[in-house]
Amino acid sequence: MAATPAPFAGFEWMIAWRYLRARRAEGGVSVMTWISLIGITLAVFALIATLAVRSGFRAEFVDTILGANAHATVYTMGEVNQVTGRMDRTIEDYREMADRVRDVPGVTRVAPLIKGQVMASVSGRNAGVEVFGIAPGDLRTIPRIADPEEARGDIGRFDQGIAIGSGVARELGLRVGEQIRLISPDGVKTAFGTSPRIKAYEVTYIFTAGRYDIDRTRVYLPFDEAQAYFNREGLADELEVMLEHPEQVEQIERALLEAAGPGTQVWSWRDASGGFLRALDIEDNVMFVILSILVLIAAMNIVSGLIMLVKNKGRDIGILRTMGLTEGSVLRVFFICGAFTGLIGTAAGVALGCLFAIYIDPVFSFVNYIAGGGVWDPAVRGIYQLPAQLRLADVASAVVLSLGLSFVVTIFPARRAARMNPVEALRYE
Repeated sequence: MAATPAPFAGFEWMIAWRYLRARRAEGGVSVMTWISLIGITLAVFALIATLAVRSGFRAEFVDTILGANAHATVYTMGEVNQVTGRMDRTIEDYREMADRVRDVPGVTRVAPLIKGQVMASVSGRNAGVEVFGIAPGDLRTIPRIADPEEARGDIGRFDQGIAIGSGVARELGLRVGEQIRLISPDGVKTAFGTSPRIKAYEVTYIFTAGRYDIDRTRVYLPFDEAQAYFNREGLADELEVMLEHPEQVEQIERALLEAAGPGTQVWSWRDASGGFLRALDIEDNVMFVILSILVLIAAMNIVSGLIMLVKNKGRDIGILRTMGLTEGSVLRVFFICGAFTGLIGTAAGVALGCLFAIYIDPVFSFVNYIAGGGVWDPAVRGIYQLPAQLRLADVASAVVLSLGLSFVVTIFPARRAARMNPVEALRYE
């Protein structure tokens, strides 16, 4: 008895390859193959490009948060000032509290801060800014400030003046070495009430942190000067805490509270941006589902092509069956036809998607040029450019999805071909 050939034998690949190269005279099968191939390519390209932009946007957003803001903030619950009637949240023993928090495992730095909102003025041009009073040594440990995307001036002269964001400098027309006036309504207390405080400072450092809202509003003052300016002599408003692993901030919050003492609270970067991050997660899932449907639609083109191929090759199928080909061999021949189309389309889509992610800057610049500019508004998006980050998990998920759908939808028309009765196929030949 003749041995049964192994699955996916060489002759099965040869027949499938012959069918894939079918010409116009054989029913236009090659045209349908090209349509299926292009559809899969574009769908996988769109999926990988979207996943890369999604990952890049999230990574850039989180990086700008962690690179220019506290990973966690410790402040007091406060009490009502009997004189002013206002809630007082200042910290008197901030040095001792900072030493206790600094000893918590996983904490890399603790810096007392003074915070306040004032108006900045230069030659009749005004802008609202947020002032952070911080020690010069602590400022040099903030990654996005000490090592920003762009910088002018000398951070080493911070103790002699003021550091401002590039957005503030642009709006007020400021350059390094010029004077900026800060105007605070809560100024000098006199017998006749509180008078506004106005003081001029030399701009010694201009930074671009890479996040629009920070560059547009952030101003740093030396800690001692900020204490005097905001009437906080001997006090601090809060403690800025930097962690070795900021993604694990929830696991260290209890230890921070215990070290800070009773009457304190901790506000983490996840608390501040949690709503936006959750919105990103929801958007990510929805986009993946929508693009998965796009890949499915593209894969259905393979079904159309294979059904047409089976119809046009009915006579061939009948001849092959009478020559001894089993149903399994016929099924595998047509499965190879559809799977090969999905495989080539997926590979081409992965290549295009990866190239798009790698060269997104020139691509985006070209789109911006064609559109006449203004495609990306940093005031709305928060960051200055469209980022993209290729991750192996994203590429792998796109490949698995595309190949899985291509292989699954191929089975149905291949089974139809395998179950074709050779007598019926050859009746009218």
